[in-house]
Amino acid sequence: MNHAITTLPLLERRTLAEAAYAHLRELLVSGRVAPGERLSLRDLSEALGVSVMPVREAVSRLIADHALEVAPNRAVRVPVMTRRQVRELARARAGIEGWAAALAAEARSPAQLERIAAAEEAMRLAQPNPDLGGAVALNRDFHFAIYEAAGLPPLLEVISGLWLKAGPVINLDLRHSNDRLAAGHALRCHAAALRAIRDGRPDAARQAIAEDIASATDFILEKGGLPEASGE
Repeated sequence: MNHAITTLPLLERRTLAEAAYAHLRELLVSGRVAPGERLSLRDLSEALGVSVMPVREAVSRLIADHALEVAPNRAVRVPVMTRRQVRELARARAGIEGWAAALAAEARSPAQLERIAAAEEAMRLAQPNPDLGGAVALNRDFHFAIYEAAGLPPLLEVISGLWLKAGPVINLDLRHSNDRLAAGHALRCHAAALRAIRDGRPDAARQAIAEDIASATDFILEKGGLPEASGE
């Protein structure tokens, strides 16, 4: 059984399908499963401590979200994105998440600014030898502290959906290597975004987050391993 799956918490007997859906979303957003990786309904149900039925319902929702897919052999797997799809998703993220950062620079409260600053500091202090799984979580915490400060719940839902699709790809290299973190692009962009939000400069906040997304995408694509188009 995949180690990431075995670390999923046992669920209480509540709305089991909803809880399973939430936990599987987290598995994908955090990049703890890789593109092309197969997910066994039985393994997932055992890891979560529930029957197969609520897991099947949760997986069906994630297939509808285009976060999982059914392979030709009927196995459920994480979709494999092409290089073109990764580029397109990055462009969408840069525009939408950049806008959210600009809104945060205008609308953030003092308490929200403190959360953003604390998230930026936590990731910075985790260098130079971070736990890679922890680094993924810290990066997500920083970004979503900003997006929550934008003050638009529907926008936050859209961004969450983008991360659901992007998570397995954008965190793929972090599962195996510290190279991207060591390059320092993320820390520089995070620091710039924090300064811009603190100073109330929406255009600078937008640019910092867009640059963060673009630099991460460029790094991943330079590493190779993704097909240029479907079927390659």
